[in-house]
Amino acid sequence: MFNQSGSRRWTHFRSALQLAVQRSAHKWTFEDFAECFPLYVEEDKNSASATFNSISDYIEAQNIRDLDKLFKEDYNVQESIDILHKIVQDAKERKARGEVRKDAWRENLNPRTSVCAKTIPVLEKDVARLKKQLEEAEELNQELQRQLQEVTGETDEVNQQALDIVRQLDLACEEWQKIPQEEIEGWTVENLESLKPPVRA
Repeated sequence: MFNQSGSRRWTHFRSALQLAVQRSAHKWTFEDFAECFPLYVEEDKNSASATFNSISDYIEAQNIRDLDKLFKEDYNVQESIDILHKIVQDAKERKARGEVRKDAWRENLNPRTSVCAKTIPVLEKDVARLKKQLEEAEELNQELQRQLQEVTGETDEVNQQALDIVRQLDLACEEWQKIPQEEIEGWTVENLESLKPPVRA
């Protein structure tokens, strides 16, 4: 069921809506029901009447539940109507006091001009905020780019050093391949002989 509290405007709206739901749920008559189920009504008119009333009550209750869910969860209708009611009441009180604000509605005031006067300052604040965020993001991007360039430079240097070492190893292998195999074997034998411990007398 709809919330019973709220502004007078909400109370009137809720009452009108409940009346509309009741009328729609009970719009079809028992005669309409009898035309749909003639045998059932003819055999047991009392039970048929009770069934008809139960169906009408169910339709009404279900419509109320659906509207209640829609108004509360999807659109928050009561709060919006209460806000509208407060705005109207405040305007009436200001008018009664003879108070005229700068943003008061006047017949010669262009609606577009009035809307712009309200929205442009808000939009300008948003633009300034977004510009500041953009500047901060650009500064952060520049710093990240600088760090990335430093890391890239260091990586290139390390890669170049590794490439130089590989080239030196390739050259050493090529020179090693050029040495005759006999000389290598002789040199190996000489080294092995020199490493043997001296024979004791």
